Amino acid sequence: MDNVWLRSPKDPKPRLTLERIVTEAVALLDEEGVGKLTMRHLAERLDTGSTTLYWHVKTKEDVLDLALDAVFHEVALPGREGDWRAAVRNLMAGWRAALLRHPWSATILDRPLMGPNALARTESLYRILVAAGFPDPQAAHSLSNYVMGSVTMQVTWQEREHLDMGAFLRERADRYPALAEHGLHHDWDATFAKGLSYLIRGMEHDLGRPG
Repeated sequence: MDNVWLRSPKDPKPRLTLERIVTEAVALLDEEGVGKLTMRHLAERLDTGSTTLYWHVKTKEDVLDLALDAVFHEVALPGREGDWRAAVRNLMAGWRAALLRHPWSATILDRPLMGPNALARTESLYRILVAAGFPDPQAAHSLSNYVMGSVTMQVTWQEREHLDMGAFLRERADRYPALAEHGLHHDWDATFAKGLSYLIRGMEHDLGRPG
């Protein structure tokens, strides 16, 4: 016999929090990409109604801002001691690794990075450069732009891995001899590390120059 008094009580539905929304949004984006993120779809994954979701976030853009800032939370903050070059390398490598773990993030890096996690990492980078003696730590822009540009290029190219650019260029070697010989495919990790070393060496040169 089915009777309300004979049924086992259901576990209460977990209360919806902003943290839970962001966690589920990141999972959705990791699995399905930015194009599949809608407020209705996110609400379904959270097993709640859109009205409840809108109480916490007003728009899809809010969700994307929060999800992107959650990615920056994965970047380890460096300590206050140690060589500035190593600190910069570690911070930039961690920044890149976090973004690459969530390739969708590369498609929304054009938005202002105003979240507390992104700002804390940028603040840390500025602090490292000021402590190293840079009177104007604007090199931070070059470093962060290099990381984000590198990630965007890598994600874009890896989405087109089926294209045989080597064959394409070899067929046009008369017009593009250098590209035909050396190609456009490369080791992303090695290329990133080399480019970062070029930037740091340039910064060392500026630091050693008399003002």
